[in-house]
Amino acid sequence: MTAEYAEAMNQSELAVRVVLVEDSVLLREGLVRLFDEAGYVTAGAWGDAEDIVARVRDARADVAILDVRLPPAFRDEGIRAALTLRAELPHVGILVLSQYVEGVYARELLAGGDGGVGYLLKDRVTSLDEFTDAVRRVRERGTVLDPLVVQGLLASRPDPLSTLTPRERDVLTLMAEGRSNASIAQRLFIGVGAVEKNISSIFGKLRLEESGTEHRRVLAVLAFLQPG
Repeated sequence: MTAEYAEAMNQSELAVRVVLVEDSVLLREGLVRLFDEAGYVTAGAWGDAEDIVARVRDARADVAILDVRLPPAFRDEGIRAALTLRAELPHVGILVLSQYVEGVYARELLAGGDGGVGYLLKDRVTSLDEFTDAVRRVRERGTVLDPLVVQGLLASRPDPLSTLTPRERDVLTLMAEGRSNASIAQRLFIGVGAVEKNISSIFGKLRLEESGTEHRRVLAVLAFLQPG
């Protein structure tokens, strides 16, 4: 085995394997090209979610990306397929794409509370870097939410959140999107120390125990945002 061949094999093994379920042929082909540019392996691309568990298992996928509304009824076939995958293949990351903010579907997807999920709006997926970063974070068991989805979840639990200052609400919104402290500081043009102080205050006001990891911290916030 040559050194070049061995290196190629190693890169192939490390590449993220994605599958795509999207009924729009144009969007499906465009996303496949995007994955190729990002260095991902497109292990499958389909227009419906029929036999989704078997397809994803056979493809040895790391991440499954699904539209919410798929044939035959174009209602909630995609989210139901995503929930089935979460139950049957929990190691596979799930990234849902939707045309609209549908908070009920987002809550269902997040209900498990163990990460590896994302919910993005289609018309806001305009940056190659941001989209591929979302795939990476879902693969690494992170949580990725579109900012508009986060706003909808926050609005559904107004009473405890009314105690937060405007700055704390900004920090909480970015936390729920899955941002790190450094990223939050950059977005809000404040220091990391200020972010940490806001986070401590948020946990105190919302009666949430701060975890030792960024991932669990975000999941604790998302768990709070679920309906009681």
